[in-house]
Amino acid sequence: GRARAFTSRLRGWHLFLVFAVFYRMVTREEFQSLYDQGPDAGYALVVALQTTIAAQQEQTVQLTARVRQLEDRLGKDSHNSSKPPSSDGLAKKPTPKSLRGKSGRRSGGQPGHPGRTLEFAERPDHTVAHSPRQCQHCGASLDEAAITGTERRQVFDLPPLKLEVTEHQAHTRCCPDCGHNNRGEFPQHVAHRLQYGPRIKGSATYLLHYQLLPFERVSEMMRDLFGASLCEGTLQNTTQQAFAALADVETSIYKAVCNSHLAHFDETGMRIAGKLNWLHVASTPTLTFYASDPRRGRVALDAIGILAQFRGRAIHDGLSAYTEYGCLHALCNAHHLRELTAIEEQYQQPWAKQIRELLCEIKRTVDLAKERGQLCLPPLEAADFHTRYQAILAIGYAANPPPQPTGRKGRPKQGPVRSLLLRLDEYRDEVLAFMYDFRVPFDNNQAERDLRMMKVKQKVSGCFRTQPGAQAFCRIRGYISTLRKQGQQVLNALQQVFMCTPVIPALTTE
Repeated sequence: GRARAFTSRLRGWHLFLVFAVFYRMVTREEFQSLYDQGPDAGYALVVALQTTIAAQQEQTVQLTARVRQLEDRLGKDSHNSSKPPSSDGLAKKPTPKSLRGKSGRRSGGQPGHPGRTLEFAERPDHTVAHSPRQCQHCGASLDEAAITGTERRQVFDLPPLKLEVTEHQAHTRCCPDCGHNNRGEFPQHVAHRLQYGPRIKGSATYLLHYQLLPFERVSEMMRDLFGASLCEGTLQNTTQQAFAALADVETSIYKAVCNSHLAHFDETGMRIAGKLNWLHVASTPTLTFYASDPRRGRVALDAIGILAQFRGRAIHDGLSAYTEYGCLHALCNAHHLRELTAIEEQYQQPWAKQIRELLCEIKRTVDLAKERGQLCLPPLEAADFHTRYQAILAIGYAANPPPQPTGRKGRPKQGPVRSLLLRLDEYRDEVLAFMYDFRVPFDNNQAERDLRMMKVKQKVSGCFRTQPGAQAFCRIRGYISTLRKQGQQVLNALQQVFMCTPVIPALTTE
């Protein structure tokens, strides 16, 4: 019996060595050496190989996860993530599935649109007569001939562009009774012996902070159009003057946003002196407040201070720092639709499409109810939508069970699919807030629109050089955005800023 066992053991050892050579675990020289040493050396090799295989299996799991992560990153563009369309590149791609449904209307002006065109001016600024000097038939002079008809054509054009110089003189007069010399007072905006006026300063500020042109190009434009040599230093001083003049207006906008019943919040990265900073926005349909901070999360939001005082409903993209404040919340469903699209495309999970279609169906139902003048959905209809929502989430949970414990400290990673499921479940009241309160919009597009031009600023003009320069831009741009939302004429308002009489926007948010 011992002989048979030893023979079997030896055969197993030989078979293992053959297996190791076949799969190139050992070379022929190593095989011969192990064979000469006997089975005990082979068992040591078995243990070593088992350890190696286990390490390779763990590495394979890590690499598989890494490949999955990179594939997810490569598969994301503007239609299934929060990446901007400009990041999609110029490579030919399939037409993205738009999350905005077709309206059924043709592009361009719609029937009944009043349209705009030039109309004859009753009193033109200049009139130029074009009369024939001699007869085209016989050549006779027509200088004394009567005018028998006139055809009118009008040309609308700019007057010659040049600077006008206005001299302000403060006279001194001596009182005939007491002999005291009395000097006239200059207007408040005439503070220096030589200076540019409010119109050209307002125009430069308009180009810098509304049209987002770089300082150098604004300087060139002023020189080409008006012959005014506004150097970059002068433009910087003009910006600082507007920044100081709008301090009280910004404070009023800040307080009005704090007291609003509903406000949108978002942030985007921006570079100051080559370092990553964050531009934060708090806005309503009629007000805009910007602030820059080196940080993004709770510390930055506390420093800005709006959310700490806010008691209305905050609409945002679900960043955890926002949810830490005690006000009401609503989550942006445009973000959810894009994330669900990515899960449907990259993970082929049907529940993602189902809940995306359900959210769009609820939105259409709410929009129709608003058109009919309703203030809310009927309770049974809202309850039915809520039940369907929870049923789809249950399907998602069944397809994505919790991850197995790894034996390491901390909570195991849930992955992008399960993380979205947990958010849609845990914050379902915030996701469906637009269904229960018709004042709440479906998405956070208001804040995203207010931030979009900041990215244009970075692409056209580059980053900011200093933190004070970024703060000045935030204040002036917030003022301009507020005026535009309220239908105010921006250029005239900016000119009023340099006359020390800035236009005060309406501060109600209702």
